[in-house]
Amino acid sequence: MALRMKSSMFVGLFLLSLAWKAAWAKVQVNMEDRVEVFLGDTAQITCMFTVSDSPDNVIIQWYMITKTNVRLRIYYGNSTMQVVDRGGQFTDKISVNGKGNSSEVVLTIRDVKVEDELEFICHVNGMTAGSDEGRTMLKVFASPDRPIITGEESGISVSNENPSKIGSCEAKNGYPRPNITWYRDQSSLQNTPGEVIVVTLVTKESSGLYTVQSDLHLNVVKKDKDSFFYCEVSYLVPGGTKMTETNKINITVYYPTTSLDVWVESPKGSVKEGDTVEVHCRADGNPQPPFTFMHNMEELKSELNVLVLKDVTRQSNGNITCTALDLDTYEETLGQTELFVDYLDPVVLIPKDTHVIAQGEELMATCNAQSSLPTHTVWFKKGKKVAEGHTLTLKDAVFDMAGTYVCVVKVPSLEGLETTGSLRVFVQGRPEIKKSADPVQEVSPEKPQKLSCHARGYPTPVITWSSSDESQILKVSQRETEDEVLSVVSVKVTSDITAYCNASNDHGTVSISFNLKAIVQTTSSAPSTSEGSGVIIAVIIICILLLAILGSVLYFLYKKGKLPCGRSGKQDLTKPNKGGIVVEMKSDNTEEAVLLSVNGDKKPPSDQGDKYMYVQK
Repeated sequence: MALRMKSSMFVGLFLLSLAWKAAWAKVQVNMEDRVEVFLGDTAQITCMFTVSDSPDNVIIQWYMITKTNVRLRIYYGNSTMQVVDRGGQFTDKISVNGKGNSSEVVLTIRDVKVEDELEFICHVNGMTAGSDEGRTMLKVFASPDRPIITGEESGISVSNENPSKIGSCEAKNGYPRPNITWYRDQSSLQNTPGEVIVVTLVTKESSGLYTVQSDLHLNVVKKDKDSFFYCEVSYLVPGGTKMTETNKINITVYYPTTSLDVWVESPKGSVKEGDTVEVHCRADGNPQPPFTFMHNMEELKSELNVLVLKDVTRQSNGNITCTALDLDTYEETLGQTELFVDYLDPVVLIPKDTHVIAQGEELMATCNAQSSLPTHTVWFKKGKKVAEGHTLTLKDAVFDMAGTYVCVVKVPSLEGLETTGSLRVFVQGRPEIKKSADPVQEVSPEKPQKLSCHARGYPTPVITWSSSDESQILKVSQRETEDEVLSVVSVKVTSDITAYCNASNDHGTVSISFNLKAIVQTTSSAPSTSEGSGVIIAVIIICILLLAILGSVLYFLYKKGKLPCGRSGKQDLTKPNKGGIVVEMKSDNTEEAVLLSVNGDKKPPSDQGDKYMYVQK
């Protein structure tokens, strides 16, 4: 009995010790709630644990929770071995770092797929210390491709009763599913009954990624013609959310016409007679309706909604009306513009065409042209301005005032509006002949000589030629200009001759003479300049030689005493020298030189000249 009690006590103490030990032995596991990773990257799930008893004898097991909520083991290991379960989806793509004797193990999943987005369990069995487990959710993300937006190519009418499709926006290959939001300008568009309808279509691809397509339907109004539409795609990424916007699109809105704008497109500014006028018409509706043009109640044809009026005149003045017909409502809209054509009538000249005045008289001519605008008049003669204003006055008329006067009338404010007229003025009187520059001329008989005679007057003078020897006049030619008559005669001058130019009209006759002297030609030709110079030089040389010879002879005679004067030079010089010879003599010594003149006078030494002898008879 006592033995039994001892045994029972021993068993009780043993069980109590085990219970006490179990109460104090403990395993704790800590894990992140979620791990986020991009598609195709490597995920690492960390399991941290503590074991209070026998930490070297720990068994680590990893589990996954399938989509059908089934718990499957994928790994088993302790301090001595590591085993990856075969035949599962992670057999070839996971590895575990750390063993049972460590306080941390890491599950590494390579090349993460969408289907790998599962919950993973780390189970730690500490044997006598007990067991514990932790859970981590693996989240997989894939950014979608750049979204694409397309708008409706056909126009959308504001008269449509139901919302019309505006465009479509598509985001491909995103995970989790992207969200699409539509915007008009800066305002987001939400589903509004009867006004805005957004239809979203989500497609899950075989890869597990999502493609989202969103169609916008809208009740358009006229102001939507200037609006821009786009969509915004938002999607999740590890640690947050990103957004991408599409390009902006504009739609074509059809709306009815309420008013018309009519204007003259060409020419710009004022319109003058002879212009080609283009009239344009534009409606404020879209599309542009067909137009009908009326001009002074007459319907005119137009091309491409443009009215063309060619060679307009002042009779083209009036209203131009444009009418537009709305093909939806069959309502007409009118617009109009006023056409005014400026004009300038032909010149009225008084006197007109031609006018004859006598010398000394006065002429007053006027030039006027009716115009719708102020005008300016200028008179020209031979391109030179001679007067300004409507009146031309010629006082004390002379022949220089004869000629053609042109009056030019312009409209300064409108280029191209111009007209002209001309007046031919004749000044009547006795002819005048232009004076010849050289009335006396020496002429060679070898070729004919041409003589010109200019005469003016009114009536036009008649020019005739006469000569002291009519046989020498060969040919006469004559031509008239606006101001004068020119006559040219050819004369063969064989002897001195006088030619006469005679100009005559109803008021008298005038004449002018030309004296022509024939040049007499000798048979021998004159020596050339070089030959004449040679002759002169030869004559000079001969004269010098003769003088030298004469001087030598005189000196020889003087030495021989053959001359009348003695060696002393004191010969009587009081007698006249009938021979008329004047001799200047000088001896070799310092005797006084004596100059003998024809009358025997003695000149002083200062007047005796050179040391040479001059003999003059």
